[in-house]
Formats: sequence, C-alpha cells, structure tokens
Amino acid sequence: MRPITILALAIIIAAIGISVVAIQIWQSKHSKVIIRGAGATFPLLQIEKWINIFSQKYPDITISYQGIGSGAGQSQFFTNTIDFCGSDPPLTKEKWEKYRKKIMQIPYLLGAVVVVYNVPEIGNTTLKLSGNILALIYKGDIIYWDDQRIKEINPGLKLPHKQIIVAYRADASGTQYIFTLYLHKAAPNIWNKEWISKTMKSPIIGSDRTIGGKGNAGVVQIIKNTPYSIGFIEWSYAIKENLPIAAVENPAGEYVVPSIKSLMKAAKAAAENLPKDPRGDFSKDVEIIVYAKANGAYPLTSWTHLIMWTKYSDPSKAHALAKFLEWIYKEGYNNLVPGYAPPPEDVQELLVKAIKILESS
Repeated sequence: MRPITILALAIIIAAIGISVVAIQIWQSKHSKVIIRGAGATFPLLQIEKWINIFSQKYPDITISYQGIGSGAGQSQFFTNTIDFCGSDPPLTKEKWEKYRKKIMQIPYLLGAVVVVYNVPEIGNTTLKLSGNILALIYKGDIIYWDDQRIKEINPGLKLPHKQIIVAYRADASGTQYIFTLYLHKAAPNIWNKEWISKTMKSPIIGSDRTIGGKGNAGVVQIIKNTPYSIGFIEWSYAIKENLPIAAVENPAGEYVVPSIKSLMKAAKAAAENLPKDPRGDFSKDVEIIVYAKANGAYPLTSWTHLIMWTKYSDPSKAHALAKFLEWIYKEGYNNLVPGYAPPPEDVQELLVKAIKILESS
C-alpha cells in the first residue's frame, strides 16, 4: 500500500470538515503541559497538597509552585519567568492600571496570620495580646515579657523578666504586609502608616533583639530555637509545628483565636465590597478584611490571591490553568489543609468567571 502524502491527508481532512485550527486546539488540550507558579509562602502548604491531588487526576498537566514570597513572585510573573503568581496582597492600583484587562486576580483562599511565641515558663498557654501591645513590641518600646501592660491583660500568668526577641520576615512577604497593616489599623498612633510594608521597617530592625527569617518556615525555626522570642506566621504552619498561638484583639475588643468560624466572619464582612470581576481592581481587598469590624472575627484574617494573565500565547497553558481553577472550585475546597478556609460562595464565583475568560483565550 502506498503511503498517504501530505497533500492527500490535507484533502481528506478538508473533506471531513476538520480545520488545522481545530487540530491545534485539540492538541493543546491533550498534550503534556507544564505550568510554573511561584510566590507567597502563606498558601504554600495548601497549594502543595492541591497540586499533588490534581496531578494524579490530570497526569498530562504538570504544575509546580515555589514559595519565594509575594514580592519575588510578582517580579517573576511580570518578567514572564512563571505562568502564575501567588500573592497575599493584591496588585497596587498603579500596577493594576498598567496591566488593566490583561491580568486577573482571584482571592481564592482564606488564611490567617497568627502570633506565636516561645516563653518556656508558660508553655502552650494562650496569651492575650492587643494591637497596641504588639505594635509597642515590634516598635521596640516594650522590651520585657513581664511588662505591666502585658500582665494586665494576662492576669495569673507568671511572665518572666526576660527580653523579648522579635522575629520578622527577612524577605519581601505578604504575611508581613498583613501583620504590619494590622498593627497600623489597631494602633495608628504607634505604628506609622509608612511602616505598612512587605519588608519590615521597624526602627529596631538590626538590633540584637531582632532576628529575620526567610519565609514562614524560616520564622518557625527562629521561634522553635529561640527562647523568649515572638513572631508571626501563617496559621497552618503553627498548627503543623504545634506552636502556641495568641488570642489577638479585634475592633470589638474581643480577644479571638483563629478558627474556621472566626475567619469566615471576617470574610463575610468584607466580601460585599469586592469586585465582581477577576479583572477588577482588588487593591483594597486586604485592607477591608484585615481588622474587619464584625463580632467574633479574627482580626488577622486575609485572602491570598492567584494572579494570572487573561490570555496566554500558548493556548494549552490557558486551558490547563482553567482546568486547575475548575478543580479547585469543585474539589479543592473539600481537601483543605488545617489552617485554611474557603472564601464565601460569592467570592468563589470569581473562579468560575476566571475559568470562562481563560477558556475563551
């Protein structure tokens, strides 16, 4: 039998009504696709679990994610080093304006920043800490654990006369942004607005009472290895390492520990003010949810975001990302790591809208 020539094959394809474009689309949906992501360590434990489960169901899609911090993640995304970015804070309004209609931001997961500590004399006892006290500690004005202001709201605890070792994030961190935003909102007369940042701007940074760690994991190691230290990390890391977690004061004057319920109360109070389109301006959404004015709300609750393009030059990447978002929406929230919570249902609808945009690209 004579082999079919390219011309003959083209005639056959044309005869049965299959276009070259249709073949390309089919190939893009069925060939092996590699998706690279990087950014925030805040959702890292959850993303790692999701990718592991997703890859078993869709072996033709390979997704990787590196926890390098929100700042570094955004930098790599906009230089096209990666396909999507994880970022706790959304893009600034200026950045969003620059890329308007070209990018999407999806607040797809709830987490919490928790205050952890290593005070041997009290072990895992839950400390109460107000915004004022935390701001004074991180500013350097409260030096010892037995400071009268800490003792007043923790009666009965035998706090030691030991210097407080202040742990912070040495990298550009969304977790740090959330924490410093809380300090300013809860104690505006103590923590300057200019100190709200992904990098720590406290005047005591660099002193022998401060230690910087890279990533949430780096701060965890500081707390575990340094008696009399205090730090802030994502809630899931504290659960995993069994670290004591402080009850933090919210706007209602309640001292609240993180829980699915207390995170959801903060999210529901903030959700009505979010854009309804993933291509919208989300630059204020973290400011809305942190220190949310709702009874029972944990004040250091935050969204974390996926940032991606509305169109990709390689359609297979767009279809693969759409499939991943669809899986998160339908199955991912049933596979949550302790320390995370799903966003309210109306916020989850942003995933559905993002899927349609990707599938149309």
